[in-house]
Amino acid sequence: MNIVAAFKVVPDDQDIQVSADRTLDCSKAKGIVSAYDLNALEAAAQLGAAGEDSRVVAVTAGPSSIDDSKLKKNVLARGVDELFMAADDAYANMDAHAAAAALASLVEQAGAYDLILCGDGSADNYAQQTDVQLAAKLGLPVVTGATKIEAKEGAVVVERTLEDVVETVEVPLPAVVSVAPDIAVPRIPGMKDILAAGKKPMNVFGADAATDASLETVSCLAPEQADRKQQVVDASSDGAIEQFAAALKASL
Repeated sequence: MNIVAAFKVVPDDQDIQVSADRTLDCSKAKGIVSAYDLNALEAAAQLGAAGEDSRVVAVTAGPSSIDDSKLKKNVLARGVDELFMAADDAYANMDAHAAAAALASLVEQAGAYDLILCGDGSADNYAQQTDVQLAAKLGLPVVTGATKIEAKEGAVVVERTLEDVVETVEVPLPAVVSVAPDIAVPRIPGMKDILAAGKKPMNVFGADAATDASLETVSCLAPEQADRKQQVVDASSDGAIEQFAAALKASL
């Protein structure tokens, strides 16, 4: 089976700073793989390892800053055989529509594919739209919210754990499947994996054809900070627990 895992590089939220006007400053934040996409990469690697003659390819598109050697090795150290990356400032600040178009072009360049896996959203915007729009661009069926995937001849059986029911769907290949975080725990690459990753193919391209965003972002601001009462309860005093519980209930 030829498996493609799509992922997004996002700013590390630990390094994002909030300015006085509540705008977000990401200039000092390093790029990391979106946490939800790590689950997709792991699911792809496990499916690839379970099948004979399987190939796992990772694809991503973004600004030129994502072309980082450490990041590329980190991806390839996670059971991925080859990386296809479009790194160009024309791909900065893409919405789901533009990202789907860029990824569709990369998927076609990556060669034959049977299954495309995505995270169910990105760690920055979490629009939950790139997977379905990518499927629409490629003319493929799509299943979302997968918590388990089993391969069979010419199809995959996908388990979706919904609020009140577990749903099982069989979808013919090729197809796009977006995975929930519960599908797999991302591995922590060891030194041997990282060293081997440096010898794997890394294909980096410029922008194929920049696609205009279909959405306009008016503003993106951090929430207003609430004033703290800074009320301290003496745990050793009588009724401290009841006092704390009452204060907590009043604040909700």
